[in-house]
Amino acid sequence: MPPVGIVTDSACDLTAALAEEAGVSVVPLTIRFGEEELLDRRDLSPAAFWARCRTATALPETAAPAPGSFRQAYDEAADRGCEGVLCLTISAGVSATYQSARAAADSFDRVPVEVIDTRTLTMGQGLLVLAAAEAAAVGEELAQLAARTREAMGRTRVFGVVDTLDHLQRGGRIGGAKALLGSLLSIKPVVQVKDGVVAEESKQRTRARSLDYLARKVRADAPLERLAVVDGAAPDIGDFLARLEGVEVAHPLVVTDLGPVVGTHAGPGTIGACYQVAVR
Repeated sequence: MPPVGIVTDSACDLTAALAEEAGVSVVPLTIRFGEEELLDRRDLSPAAFWARCRTATALPETAAPAPGSFRQAYDEAADRGCEGVLCLTISAGVSATYQSARAAADSFDRVPVEVIDTRTLTMGQGLLVLAAAEAAAVGEELAQLAARTREAMGRTRVFGVVDTLDHLQRGGRIGGAKALLGSLLSIKPVVQVKDGVVAEESKQRTRARSLDYLARKVRADAPLERLAVVDGAAPDIGDFLARLEGVEVAHPLVVTDLGPVVGTHAGPGTIGACYQVAVR
């Protein structure tokens, strides 16, 4: 049993198989379609989410887990014999999840709990979680794991190609006039996670150019320590993966579905590239 239990939230977009293999506890956020509330990846899979989005008349909403959900995960780690818990959450700049995890930790006294706002999301967060879980499995203690994670955060990059501006506009992320202009010009924006929030990185005139641009950014930062691609129901995900063939990366490429937490705002057709630059 590793001395430290690793806890995260479902915004990290780790698959159930990846989380189980790494020994990670995932606390789900809630997805709301009108009056219906569903737990991310427990009641609602990414595939089911994208299917519902195709027919929904309004965007779903997301809600952070309650502190009690994190406390349960901390309790389960202590019950397994862990001597500490490291909890890595989605950026506090886009979600109240960190505050919930922190509140649970402040009232938990069975074992020490360190909560880190990763200042990123989707598999940018997921890669930090996997790295921490691997280090915990070989016996690293809580302080070492926390320091390792904070160092790796500075080398973590998250970029995405958004197929349409509609979801960003409907979700209140950009103004309506800008969304209309983007539609008229067939703009395919590239976004990034910067300072803990989603920001526009560049504008590309076509989908193919945006994918080429994103692949070039990944290659320019190689060699990489870790690399993940997230698929938001994108029909051309295979084309993008082909553009990344031969990228130098120390760990195997991870491909996962973009889940409801980020997908609600990004929209269908989103492709994300999440990676950690190797230590130089």
